[in-house]
Amino acid sequence: MTDVLTMYEWFERSAVRHPDLPALEAGGERLTYGELRTAAEAVAGRLVEEHGAPPARVSVMATRSVVSLVGYLAALRLGATVTPVNPAFPASRNRMICELARSEVLIADAADAAQLDKELGGAVPTALRLAADEVAAAGRAGVAPARPLPGPASSPDEVAYVLFTSGSTGRPKGVPVRHRNVSPYLAHNIARFGVGPGCRMSHTFDLTFDPSVFDLFVTWGGGATLVVPGRAELLSPVDYVSDHRITHWFSVPSVVSVSAELGNLPTGRATGLRMSVFIGEQLSYDQAESWRAVAPEATLVNVYGPTELTVACTEYTLPADTGQWPKTSNDTVPIGPVHGFLEHLVLDERGRPAAEGELVVRGSQRFDGYLDPTDDDGRFLLYGEDGVTVYDGEGELTAEHYYRTGDRVRWEDGHLVHLGRLDNQVKVRGYRVELGEIEAVLRRHPAVRQAVVVALRDGDDTELVGCYTGEPAEPGVLARALRKQLPVHMVPRRFRLLETMPLNANGKIDRPRITSDLRSLRPAPTAG
Repeated sequence: MTDVLTMYEWFERSAVRHPDLPALEAGGERLTYGELRTAAEAVAGRLVEEHGAPPARVSVMATRSVVSLVGYLAALRLGATVTPVNPAFPASRNRMICELARSEVLIADAADAAQLDKELGGAVPTALRLAADEVAAAGRAGVAPARPLPGPASSPDEVAYVLFTSGSTGRPKGVPVRHRNVSPYLAHNIARFGVGPGCRMSHTFDLTFDPSVFDLFVTWGGGATLVVPGRAELLSPVDYVSDHRITHWFSVPSVVSVSAELGNLPTGRATGLRMSVFIGEQLSYDQAESWRAVAPEATLVNVYGPTELTVACTEYTLPADTGQWPKTSNDTVPIGPVHGFLEHLVLDERGRPAAEGELVVRGSQRFDGYLDPTDDDGRFLLYGEDGVTVYDGEGELTAEHYYRTGDRVRWEDGHLVHLGRLDNQVKVRGYRVELGEIEAVLRRHPAVRQAVVVALRDGDDTELVGCYTGEPAEPGVLARALRKQLPVHMVPRRFRLLETMPLNANGKIDRPRITSDLRSLRPAPTAG
């Protein structure tokens, strides 16, 4: 394993080695590594000047603009912890995140500062509005900050960024990730995917979604070029890949399905694409086949990992020959094995190692605990000769504790297959039902493209509803097809055809929204 570096050191090392190579293309601006470094130092100087001292915690309004990307680097240059906030999220949530993160400065692109002018006004002590052309010009001018910057203050043990995930209480959960968690992840991926000068990397993830760390710092750590799409370009990903000569693609699988439904997935065009990597959801074989038709020469990799384990902790590479793709019980691409430098267990309901159960992981990429320590209860465990001890908030969290992913996996022919979330298991008529199993069978029907099954509670009764995109099909026809493969208690009572699957801000299928929409509708006739 390489030396443990801070995120800024990963970038700076490339800037020193390749000052004249292109580092960033965004919004019509192009900056070399030397220019991007200068721009980051210029914004860092502005931060110190406006705040009166180097800030310890900086929020960045995440807009995929030159301002947000340079602002991210500037904060890291000063040794600050970065917390991105999303202008598409409700202002009340962003204000809560700034308060929970104790942000001292908020950097915003002047073109996307509407919340800062209204609901977010006064949320942080210092607000810095910057224009993209101003930031880019500062980088090209090569002018040092008016006052010398302090030396980089961060060490690998300090927190690099804090991201917030949804909490069951309605309060977002802060996930602090340290530089020493990120560094092995970057080293592994730069080497694994051959990222270096001349590579042109996609940027499909919002900064509030942790795969963006791959977008930015695997790119910059390897000396490649980050190519930022315009807001509409991700609706036509093949055009984006082809027009901008993208060599490495990284996205959620839903991009493939949504693009296919919009008719924006022409085959055989992305001939320059070398790597296609997917994360965030189960990657179905239908999606993999559709993307393989788009980029037949690209290596196709499925990766998995929660934010708490630093972006991704497993990977599976599909064989070049589609005839050798392994069959899985739910028609999804395997997610693993787990990275060899991490430790993991698959534990059954009794806490014993098993072929199927919850995936738990520990090692260098595992975070040290949530921003609010009360969120740690139940999320870690120790495993030893006496069995499992679940962390209850008493005592110290140590490196020996495994993080409980909450994901159900199974070893199938030597590969890890993701079966779904543990909380996607429901009881129907006394039987334990895995919703992902029903979705897998529903996807096999020729009329169905994507499928989501939700469980609606009505008193003591649980009703399963199958939602799908594709061609219209009679509910009775779908029900009879499922009954040939599933017990009757696992067959949804209702089916609903959707034009498209709703997506959340991270591009994943928005299951809570589907459930909410179904609850607001009057029940349709049950399937015959």
